Amino acid sequence: MRSSFLLGLLAAVLAGCSQTQGTWTAPELGGAYGVALTPARDPAMDAVMIRAAERGNLAAVRRAHLRGASVLARDQDRRTALVAAAYGNHLDVARFLIRAGAEVNAKDVSVQSPYLISTSEVGDDPRLLSLTIANGARINAKDSFNGTGLIRAADRGYPRVVRRLLAEDIDIDHVNRLGWTALHEAIILGDGSTRYTHVVRLLVDAGADVNLRSQSDGVSPLQHAQSRGHEQMADILQAAGAQL
Repeated sequence: MRSSFLLGLLAAVLAGCSQTQGTWTAPELGGAYGVALTPARDPAMDAVMIRAAERGNLAAVRRAHLRGASVLARDQDRRTALVAAAYGNHLDVARFLIRAGAEVNAKDVSVQSPYLISTSEVGDDPRLLSLTIANGARINAKDSFNGTGLIRAADRGYPRVVRRLLAEDIDIDHVNRLGWTALHEAIILGDGSTRYTHVVRLLVDAGADVNLRSQSDGVSPLQHAQSRGHEQMADILQAAGAQL
């Protein structure tokens, strides 16, 4: 009796199936007999999904994935669909791809991962950053300049992103290939504006070494600030014990 029932159920499922480009889809069955059929792999759809992710077209990304695109596939620039979505700060697309198994630490040809991109390429918006951190981002990952996400965010003058990174176990005094820490970058590459001054205050309050000299020239953070006329930054550094 049970065997006849199961055979009848299978026949009903197959009768409701449709075949598109070699991928079988079936209507969902509820209850204990729910059926999920994995789409057949179709490499031709990989590029379609990456382009759709770049545009932020969630519907097209979903269709490409259902038709066999892999979230791990890369294009000629070694971008995954998630990397492409990250550059555009397309959060809905990023969430979908991560749920589908995309890797937040996969780097493209420019040595940037979705996590690193979120620290510097999407403005002072920590939402993508928080999404990548929640899904396994390596906080102290390095870019092509051997810089951390914190250095990248300080370079851009993004206080909200800096604050979010400082909530993690990130190396606050890491020195990049230029011989600079995040504090150096905010002072040397910053324009002395309110946002860069805010970044300096956040770093100092979090324990950044205010007397660590830049390796390329042996100049202290306070000297850098004073030589550039960044008076507010200089005041913050001196209050924290910085010396010339």
